[in-house]
Amino acid sequence: MADPSTYRPAPGAIPVSPGVYKFRDAHGRVIYVGKAKSLRPRLSSYFQDLAGLHPRTATMVTTAASVEWTVVATEVEALQLEYSWIKEFDPRFNVKYRDDKSYPELAVTLDEEYPRVQVMRGAHKKGVRYFGPYGHAWAIRETVDLLLRVFPVRTCSNGVFKRARQVGRPCLLGYIGKCAAPCVGKVTPEEHRALAEDFCDFMAGRTGNYLRRLEGEMQEAAADMEYEKAARLRDDIGALKRAMEKNAIVLADATDADLLAVAEDELEAAVQIFHVRGGRVRGQRGWVTDKVEDVDTAGLVEHALQQLYGGAREDESGGSVPREVLVPALPDPAGPARDWLSGLRGSQVDLRVPQRGDKKDLMATVQRNAQQALALHKTKRASDLTTRSRALQEIADALELDSVPLRIECFDISHLQGEDVVASMVVFEDGLARKSEYRRFQIKGFEGQDDVRSMHEVISRRFRRYLQERERTGEWAVPEEGPEDEPGTAEVPGGPVDPETGRPRRFAYPPQLIVVDGGQPQVAAAQRALDELGIDDVALCGLAKRLEEVWLPGEDDPVVLPRSSEGLYLLQRVRDEAHRFAIAYQRGKRSKRLTAGELDSVPGLGETRRQALLKHFGSLKRLRAATVDELCAVPGIGRRTAETVAAALSSRTPAAPAVNTATGEIIEDGADEPAPAAPETAPIRETP
Repeated sequence: MADPSTYRPAPGAIPVSPGVYKFRDAHGRVIYVGKAKSLRPRLSSYFQDLAGLHPRTATMVTTAASVEWTVVATEVEALQLEYSWIKEFDPRFNVKYRDDKSYPELAVTLDEEYPRVQVMRGAHKKGVRYFGPYGHAWAIRETVDLLLRVFPVRTCSNGVFKRARQVGRPCLLGYIGKCAAPCVGKVTPEEHRALAEDFCDFMAGRTGNYLRRLEGEMQEAAADMEYEKAARLRDDIGALKRAMEKNAIVLADATDADLLAVAEDELEAAVQIFHVRGGRVRGQRGWVTDKVEDVDTAGLVEHALQQLYGGAREDESGGSVPREVLVPALPDPAGPARDWLSGLRGSQVDLRVPQRGDKKDLMATVQRNAQQALALHKTKRASDLTTRSRALQEIADALELDSVPLRIECFDISHLQGEDVVASMVVFEDGLARKSEYRRFQIKGFEGQDDVRSMHEVISRRFRRYLQERERTGEWAVPEEGPEDEPGTAEVPGGPVDPETGRPRRFAYPPQLIVVDGGQPQVAAAQRALDELGIDDVALCGLAKRLEEVWLPGEDDPVVLPRSSEGLYLLQRVRDEAHRFAIAYQRGKRSKRLTAGELDSVPGLGETRRQALLKHFGSLKRLRAATVDELCAVPGIGRRTAETVAAALSSRTPAAPAVNTATGEIIEDGADEPAPAAPETAPIRETP
């Protein structure tokens, strides 16, 4: 590990101009490339006290052994040079989106004498017009098969084309009308190129004029009683419309835009891009990246723009960069990126965050796709047996455990400003979530906000129940001289498994590892609870969210797992699941408390009829003013029930009106009450 002070540039040696810099390791390999509008303050920020740097940045500067820079004229040039160097050197500490070369695209080889329509993958070539990308190659072939009826452009390979010219006989597509057969001279090169250009115009979204022209020709043919020609044109129009239906209209006609969304967590990020041409979604692609450097959403967007448009050639840039690029956050600053994209396109590009309307709605759809892509990536990663085994082994090695922790329990505390304080316990067995073992707790030992005391209480209650189960099942031997009727000493056969149901008894299995959400204070509280109960065979650690550090009891320094460690990834998944489960329970309790009202204590009035009354009258205030006859008009409410409700509401003093603390407005009773939270899907049991 190098000391950054050993290679720090001399004071005043770093220029204040825009530029790009490279950090190299002791072997001369480039490990990080960055850009700055002013090199001096940016590079100086790397050579401060290591304690003030982000852990990933600190790792980078201690791995490096030298730094060098190149001055450029503008920030746009810095952006271009940064992308070139990242592609050339592949630095290990830069964000690098996994390549999307496997995405198939529809290509028209306009650089050939007889343009060809085909499926192509990989880097773009000069003189080729691309459409897409598509999720599957078969989707391209279906679209092409429909369009060849109207635009019979050749699709055969060069070898097949040359062979047909030699023998003077076209292939099957030429006989059935899905190829103009330029190989045997049925059309001239100019006529065939015109067909290819019409094909490109249609794929680019200019469909309205072409369809109207075909419809006019069909009507003229029908008026001239050329019914076969009219029928053929009718079928052509139908084929084109079916091809258009494969891409739903999402924006106004003639809108060309790319929408980019990012979903991220502490270690990884997923990017999704929708390509909209002519108001229709023409293609979609996505990447997943490791967040090696300390980068925010705006930085991820900038890197994604470089990846998406950086490889565009000058001859095809106008087609690859649309008029609008919509993003969730603008790069800081946004000017250089906007100017760079405008230079690639050859005209002004609007780079912005959508604020309202259809574009904002479509951006929400792209965002959901990004979140699903990240979740799917994590699911695939977690479902691999080899990966899970390696993760468990890494945890055992890092925490110096005697064996791998096959059962991990994680605890988290959740509250809202000290109210509705709850806790969650989630269980992972063999690296996978065991939702039937999840438990949730209400904090009962005290009032108010104290995460440390809450953690002590939860751990104590969980393992007190474990000791009770061990005693009840006879795992603790009973002395022979003890009285047979002593409470808690009678042996129950079957151990931790109930012999009648075959299911594990509640809290009967101990974990090999306890993970608490928090740092030293929470770990110390959990260890104190275990010590008080005499539990000494269960390992304990805490995962601090801010820096993803692993804390052990009694240690002053944390255990720092490599950011690419599968063990750290598993601990994060366990911690995040406990956090999600705790928040869901806390929100449910809060919603239930806020929606509890005067109707809850009316005898004989169940949940269904309470909801029917509130839905019918709209608020508790209007319900309180209703007569018995008006109450009887509600479906399911009889006269006796109506009289009971009216008597119960009239005997109570109306509560003071609620006030919205954000706006100062008075909220009418029941008008803005939140809906009850949806029930948990897993079979969860609440501890007494």
